[in-house]
Amino acid sequence: MKSIRVSAAAIHRDGKIFATQRGYGEYKGKWEFPGGKREEGESGEEALEREIREELDSKIKIEKLICTTDYDYPGFHLTMDVYLASLIEGRLTLLEHEDAKWVSLDDIDALDWLPADWSVIEEIKRHFRDSL
Repeated sequence: MKSIRVSAAAIHRDGKIFATQRGYGEYKGKWEFPGGKREEGESGEEALEREIREELDSKIKIEKLICTTDYDYPGFHLTMDVYLASLIEGRLTLLEHEDAKWVSLDDIDALDWLPADWSVIEEIKRHFRDSL
C-alpha cells in the first residue's frame, strides 16, 4: 500500500481553530486542518510552512507538534503530523479550498471532517483546553 506523510496546522486565534473545506477530489466538501504532503528532503515544519504559503497565501509560526496519527484510506496509508500554529502574516486567503471558518472547541465536532482529521480531534481539544 502506498504511504503518504503530511503535515497539518491547528492554527489558533482567540480560542478558535481554523478549519478548511476541501474544494476538490473524492473528499470534496469534507473539513480538514490545512497543510499537505511533504516533499523529498523536507522536515514536517518546512512542508507545513510551504503548504500554508501555497494554499492560504499566509505565513505561520509553528509552535509545537501536537500529535502524529496514522490512518488507512482505501488507496493509501496516511501519516499526519499536526502542529499547533499561529498566523504571523497574511489573511488566510483560500487558494485551493472551498470554504474556511474559525471554530470553537465546543463547535468543532459539528463539522464533517476527513477521517484522518477526525482521528485527532480529541487530541486537539485536549491540547487546547490544557493550553489556552
